[in-house]
Amino acid sequence: MPLQDVTVTIDIIKPAAYVGFGKPLILAEKAGNSTIKDYKDIVEVKVDFAEGTEAYEKAMAVFEQEHRPETLSIATYDPAGTEIITALDALEKYYDNDWVFALVAEAVVSDQIALADFVESKGYKKLAVMVSLEADRNGFKQNAYDHTIVFFHPVIGEHADAALIGELGNQVVGSITWKFKTLKGITPIEVTPEELQAIHNDGAIAYVTKAGKPQTSEGIVASGEYIDVMHGKDWIKFNMEASIQNGLANSPKVPYNNTGISLLESQATTVLQRGHSQGIIDSDDNGNPLYTVTAKPRSEMSAEDRANRKYGGLSFSYRAQDAVHESDIKGEILA
Repeated sequence: MPLQDVTVTIDIIKPAAYVGFGKPLILAEKAGNSTIKDYKDIVEVKVDFAEGTEAYEKAMAVFEQEHRPETLSIATYDPAGTEIITALDALEKYYDNDWVFALVAEAVVSDQIALADFVESKGYKKLAVMVSLEADRNGFKQNAYDHTIVFFHPVIGEHADAALIGELGNQVVGSITWKFKTLKGITPIEVTPEELQAIHNDGAIAYVTKAGKPQTSEGIVASGEYIDVMHGKDWIKFNMEASIQNGLANSPKVPYNNTGISLLESQATTVLQRGHSQGIIDSDDNGNPLYTVTAKPRSEMSAEDRANRKYGGLSFSYRAQDAVHESDIKGEILA
């Protein structure tokens, strides 16, 4: 893990009823020692990965999107090597580097599942995979991953997973839903309403044509939760940790008393307020943000925590902002 003194844990509770925070990481085979490198365009990628290779094509799908990220990273592994020999090895090695969405250039479904298992165990960042067979969706469906996006796309030679991340990942978190979006270079597939519902029931999305416009069919992760909710959760966690860590580092001393605790509470509130302004956090009917911050006073902290200079009394909650994905409209013809 990166060095830090602040850890934020977020649980999504439902009632019964980095720049852009979307930088991609491509995991790719390459002979030699494992490396990770940033690329700002496809010309730079071509220096290390020849045109036509899976890594090149994934990067191309990212970079040709209208809202493409400023850079992407490619991390390599060598199946003929002795240390980093699988995509999972590379993901583990570079997990704490500066990226948010992982893509894999060459992988069978069992490898994709292994990557999804690892990302899920971390509970942070995202994996996007593309599958081409109905049977391939089952492993992801059974595990109901919260941190894996499954794109069903049987068109040979296209990389819908990379196009999705390239177009949507780098937009302001909370400002978009991942449904209804057009991707450059991706061909809509022909499916019946029943077939599309089966794809969604499996926790996957597709690229289809509706009302004459090519678009993503849904915006969900494998568990059925919405991508924008999970992306927003990561954004809150990252910015909460960074804000409070910086607050501690930039102060000569944060006293272990109610004045110092108020500083931590203020840092948390600032992050949540920004999350509300971006559309991550919902509003009530009067436009007020639906979040709470609780900071226990020094007197409620244990003697052991005070002796160890550890404060664990800060907590918060928020309601994620929803989006309209379907609409039933009734009309009548007047005589």
